[in-house]
Amino acid sequence: MTHDVETAAGRDFTSALMDLDDSFGFKSSFQVVPEDRYEIPGEYVQEIRGRGFELNIHDLNHDGLLFREREEFLRRAVKINEYIRKYQARGFRSGAMYRNQDWYDACEFSYDMSVPNVGHLEPQRGGCCTVMPYFIGKVLEVPLTTTQDYSLFHILKDFSLDLWKRQLALIREKHGLMSFTAHPDYLIKLQARTVYVSLLHYLRQMVSKEKIWVALPGDVDRWWRARSRMRLVSQGNAWTVEGPEKERARVAYAVRDDDRLRYELA
Repeated sequence: MTHDVETAAGRDFTSALMDLDDSFGFKSSFQVVPEDRYEIPGEYVQEIRGRGFELNIHDLNHDGLLFREREEFLRRAVKINEYIRKYQARGFRSGAMYRNQDWYDACEFSYDMSVPNVGHLEPQRGGCCTVMPYFIGKVLEVPLTTTQDYSLFHILKDFSLDLWKRQLALIREKHGLMSFTAHPDYLIKLQARTVYVSLLHYLRQMVSKEKIWVALPGDVDRWWRARSRMRLVSQGNAWTVEGPEKERARVAYAVRDDDRLRYELA
């Protein structure tokens, strides 16, 4: 679960939103805009981290122009990298999910969250067409795999869980990453917050029933990097995993079940 903080009102709602996430046993990441939008007091950062949540950088000033021109992007990237270091953040998401992955080599963040798997409701069309993390050079992309709350509430005018439930079922079939972004700025209003509470309740039931790993984006980043350094090794008639943190890995075998593919853990 991720939260992009776009206004001072959203910043001031952060504590209440952490209470809400905590009440369902979820930790989440908060992406803050470091310039122009609002102040980021030290105690605000300390509260987020002290409660076990994660703080990341959200664009530079959220004006929608980050990727308009290469030289301007490089100038802004220098400042973004300074904020990454200042706040000891590891993750980044651009404003409005704008992106140019060919330019990521100028960035010092460990992982990015600016690419949707399907972007038909986003300002920048297209998507990565996968529900798995993947590397862009040294940067890990942690894609957004569900519809944004803004798109659901303000474009589709849908205040139900129906679309999110369909997406979750499809992702679960692929053993993929279920990632959300919900803006504290929009969740202040009771109607949107009521839907969000229903989502948390549904996710808690799903997680408990199916033993799904609940992770912060930084946890996903650390795991996918460890996984990339592992390798499968044949040992007689079986396979084993070798490499750093191999104790975290399990071998699974693909089994055909009628017209479906399922996995059996070794």
